[in-house]
Amino acid sequence: MVSASELAFLRSVDTPTVCNLIEIAAPERRGSGYTVRHLHCPFPDLPPMVGFAKTVTIRTRDAVSGPGYMQKRLEYMDYVAAEPRPSVVLIEDLDDPPGYGAFWGEVQTNVHKALGCLGTVTNGSVRDITASAEGFQMLAGAVGPSHAYVHVVEFGVPVNIHGMAAKSGDLIHADRHGAVVVPTDKIEAMQAALDGLMKQEARIIAAAKSGHGVEAIKAAFRG
Repeated sequence: MVSASELAFLRSVDTPTVCNLIEIAAPERRGSGYTVRHLHCPFPDLPPMVGFAKTVTIRTRDAVSGPGYMQKRLEYMDYVAAEPRPSVVLIEDLDDPPGYGAFWGEVQTNVHKALGCLGTVTNGSVRDITASAEGFQMLAGAVGPSHAYVHVVEFGVPVNIHGMAAKSGDLIHADRHGAVVVPTDKIEAMQAALDGLMKQEARIIAAAKSGHGVEAIKAAFRG
């Protein structure tokens, strides 16, 4: 379980800082668990998303229809609406290349916001940016005009979004820089490490701005 105070702490810092704190609290996670390619962020000024992963795979190039298609969509909505919340929907577009059609637009952002979703991280595409639900964040591999034949393949399954492997229920932190899976058993240690990290960075930056040259900067790095 993640406490309200832990969620508040995570919301107070940006995603690069979260990655730095994970490096301190869980050194083995230094090189994994985060997105490693550029994601378009149409709303860079929104605060960080901190929510539990709802994982989905989609395809958009090939048509799909029939009663089974609609039933899966309805079951998917039940999945998104269920606890834990708030959620961040992680959509892996399985097409090659991904992004042929957009899952996210005016309708889906409003529907998902109503179901307790803060936003999405996807390797696929998004559209209807100016008509999207207010406050709904989107990090996407592409921006495009059409939804094509978009359909849900599976949900509640492991996904990989631009190098970030995640499973349903993982705690996700994301902002304009990208996204990272937060190890929930390390949040307390991350919080304890924040003050020291901020002081270290402030010391180095102050030395860099002091005009005292390389030796002052080296001394700051040495602590």
